[in-house]
Amino acid sequence: MRVERFFAFVDLCGFTSFVEEHGDESSVAVLHEFRAVIRGVASDHGVRVAKWLGDGAMFVSTEPAPLLRMVLELDERVASTPGLTLALHVGIAGGLVILFEGDDYIGKPVNLAARLCDAAEAHEVLAEAALAPHLPDDFPAYSSGDLAIPGFVAPIPVVRLGVRARQTG
Repeated sequence: MRVERFFAFVDLCGFTSFVEEHGDESSVAVLHEFRAVIRGVASDHGVRVAKWLGDGAMFVSTEPAPLLRMVLELDERVASTPGLTLALHVGIAGGLVILFEGDDYIGKPVNLAARLCDAAEAHEVLAEAALAPHLPDDFPAYSSGDLAIPGFVAPIPVVRLGVRARQTG
């Protein structure tokens, strides 16, 4: 069954090095705090955590605007939480996907959101440009041009989102 969904992938930058430097117990404490922040912010915006991915997560939403607001707030909350010293990087995409076995998604938007997350720098939120009109007015989008994304034949029009994009753009 094909459905329209919107996806975000978030990941903590430098977590592997953090584990190496601080050990397993400190790393588990960071993940516990990180996941608590994620649960609160996602719940506040009606966005579902589709999967936990170690030091990251995959989100799914039926509408783009709540997902966009959620990831922008999440980036700010993670940056301002004392126990979380690692920055986020985020990728967002949406469109038609196959709903697979009732709780998984297959298709270009899922893969694109994951690849955009991989391409994003610390505190960077990258989204396919088509999602920019769904942003709240106080969170502008800045063009990153067409990016060559591994696994995709043609370059993808991409924007950087939010307050931090304004600071770096």
